[in-house]
Amino acid sequence: MRDDSPLSGRCSCGLISFRLTDTPLVVHCCHCTWCQRETGSAFVLNAMIETRRIETTGASPAETLLPSASGKGQVVLRCPDCHVALWSHYSGAGRRFAFVRAGTLDGARNIVPDVHIFTGSALPWVAFPPGAKVFPEFYRRSDTWSPEALHRRDVELALEG
Repeated sequence: MRDDSPLSGRCSCGLISFRLTDTPLVVHCCHCTWCQRETGSAFVLNAMIETRRIETTGASPAETLLPSASGKGQVVLRCPDCHVALWSHYSGAGRRFAFVRAGTLDGARNIVPDVHIFTGSALPWVAFPPGAKVFPEFYRRSDTWSPEALHRRDVELALEG
């Protein structure tokens, strides 16, 4: 991300608006075939943040359970009217963490991926920026995330509930 200003977003029809009350922990650009199929695009850009750091206004998102490569599925939260995917919860991270679809953010042009993952299935015409962190599959969090993000993750996992 290019700055630390709060990010706001919305669905296409405007029924749901939301605001991130902190910066994302990490921004993934995922090139897996599941994300390609789900988005109908070459990749998805997800800004991972603690779910409690998302404030919504308007209607409540509707939950849809979708299959995932892990076999454990993912819960996608969508606008009940326009059906735009706003964020998801993956089984590995649980409900405490949300993967916000960066394209739903008003400042989407300021979102820069911290890491490109599952690039082994990236489309052949995708070029990675010089110096980008690029992984054919996943990565070790301790080698990739900032110390602050690692600390926030540990704090979130230690919370009751």
